[in-house]
Amino acid sequence: MSYNIYIKKSKIKTPVEILFSWHAVNGAISRLTPPWAPLKMISHKGKGIQKGVKIAFRLSIFKIPMIWEAQHIEYQENKLFKDRQIRGPFSKWEHTHRFTADGKENSTMEDILEFKLPFGFLSRPFYGFAKKEFERMFRYRHRVLKYDLEHHVDKIPKKRILISGASGTIGSTLVPFLRTCGHEVIRLVRKKDNLLEDELFWDPYKNILDLETAGHFDVVINLNGVDISRGRWTDKQRKKIVDSRIIPTRLLVKKMSNLNQKPGVFISSSAIGYYGEGKDKVLTEDSGMGDSFISRVCKQWEDASVNAQRSGIRTIQLRIGVVLTPAGGALARMELPFKMGCGVKLSHGRQYMSWISMDDTVSGILHILGHPELQGPVNLAAPNPVTNKEFSQTLAKIFSKKLFFTMPKFIALALWGEMGKETLLTSARVRPGKLLDNGFSFQHETLLPALKDMLGR
Repeated sequence: MSYNIYIKKSKIKTPVEILFSWHAVNGAISRLTPPWAPLKMISHKGKGIQKGVKIAFRLSIFKIPMIWEAQHIEYQENKLFKDRQIRGPFSKWEHTHRFTADGKENSTMEDILEFKLPFGFLSRPFYGFAKKEFERMFRYRHRVLKYDLEHHVDKIPKKRILISGASGTIGSTLVPFLRTCGHEVIRLVRKKDNLLEDELFWDPYKNILDLETAGHFDVVINLNGVDISRGRWTDKQRKKIVDSRIIPTRLLVKKMSNLNQKPGVFISSSAIGYYGEGKDKVLTEDSGMGDSFISRVCKQWEDASVNAQRSGIRTIQLRIGVVLTPAGGALARMELPFKMGCGVKLSHGRQYMSWISMDDTVSGILHILGHPELQGPVNLAAPNPVTNKEFSQTLAKIFSKKLFFTMPKFIALALWGEMGKETLLTSARVRPGKLLDNGFSFQHETLLPALKDMLGR
């Protein structure tokens, strides 16, 4: 029956062997999972995409949690693999991934879904909705797959990379991205027992990290730090914000600097909060430090990384803007109220927001790895910051809503105090000067297409 078949096809400028093998890499499923999807892989039994492999996901449909399990039932190298639901929400689900060579350097990727919804004829009115959701999901998957293969995979030599903060909003996207680009990634974790082969135990608050026996790392990426935009900044919270950034950074630098064979690159995260209140002024990497709590935190954070540079390691302080992803951070908190037509402009709305899509965040980090001339502070933000009013209007437009409401300044201050002032009301008009001057190509230079892609709209 035609109503239960969905097909998505794309041409990709890469040899079919590379396209096929990409799907067998640890991280491929996570890389292709849209950030808005209520889906998380919880187990993978077997090798790659071979016949017999079983995969389980934790899924939520209409806020109802369930487990979705699938098994690979067919495998033809460089031609196809197929998986079938063995437990889950569909009456039938078979997904064929078909690959066709188009000469030596080009390929066609085709996803074919054969599915049936539960409840028989009662489900017929919902097939149109299901196909719209499949189109939304597979448009994202094919866009990401095509761009990664054509612009990132195997573009720089394979590196062995150690990452702290790998489970955070950026880290959980960066890890599968780097792996599918051909790199080996080891994650620093706080659990001591039952370590996986890609995990290394550490406890920065007890000065525990054994890099000497972990093998050589080409790169260390430091993404530690508790969320600064949650609740009021009590004295206890301020200490936690500072310690969660400074203590892990100092330990990493100390351990790296004492190695006989040091990493070639250390990327340590910071934030555009370094610049403080900038009003309408364009802020570059040469702009001075602001006068605020966040500015002082960023200064201490960056200072903690400086000794790595002194020991001969190329060191980057990554001043990150507002990262757009519905999987976490500011956009995740804004999505629901804006979707319901209850989004707000903050105060007068003239304060600048320097944003960046998650796609450009991770590809910007990869660009830095491949360009040794980049060092010191690097602004990781899109080249076209917008005012809060423009951001709010654009996000409302994504959901076909109007922006009616304004949150007065005094309410933001009453609710969140200094945190509200520095994260919601402060203006930061940041230019990614070093990335632009170094030839980095942004996928999302302007806000509307960035939000569309990140939200699947």
